[in-house]
Amino acid sequence: MPVLINFKICDNAKECNGIVVCKTGALSWDEEEKTILIDNEKCISCGLCETACMVGAIKVAKTDADYERIKREIDADPRKVSDLFVDRYGAEPVHDAFLIPEEKLDLEVLESSRLTILEVFQDDYIMCLLRSIPIEELFRGMDVKYRKMRVEEGFLEKYGIKSLPSLMFFLDGKLIGKIEGYYNENQKEELNKKIKNIMSKAK
Repeated sequence: MPVLINFKICDNAKECNGIVVCKTGALSWDEEEKTILIDNEKCISCGLCETACMVGAIKVAKTDADYERIKREIDADPRKVSDLFVDRYGAEPVHDAFLIPEEKLDLEVLESSRLTILEVFQDDYIMCLLRSIPIEELFRGMDVKYRKMRVEEGFLEKYGIKSLPSLMFFLDGKLIGKIEGYYNENQKEELNKKIKNIMSKAK
């Protein structure tokens, strides 16, 4: 039966975990169109892609009725990608879907075709969850990809980061800006101004 993708909440990026685990090539990346392709003639309904999707955007229908139900759910889904940004800047990760290990930096960030915002931190430099700023409020309505990563000293030296946590902005594998240091709810306006300044370089 067919695979369906809810592109309303999908990053739609070539590093999609569903593509990585698909054994038959039913899911692939179209470099020219910059989108995930589905070839249901190759799908064997193993369900690996559904399990691998970090945000639950991929579904495998088992029956015709299942397909129609999933399609209706996707059509009615009011969410967008930024609605999944439940983490908070400078706080302990809340949602494992956006937390990546450092060894996946190339795949998830540097090779991404989308504007990617990477929050880097160390456990000793995370602050109070209640006073931190929700990521969703910082990037509401923006077409960005967000990831969070614990880093070692070597990473900080490589990118010249002197204060944690830090927001790093990557476009086509290049660092176009960074914001260092902790900001709490009372400093949200100041942080938003800095973000908008960097985002203007990506246009």
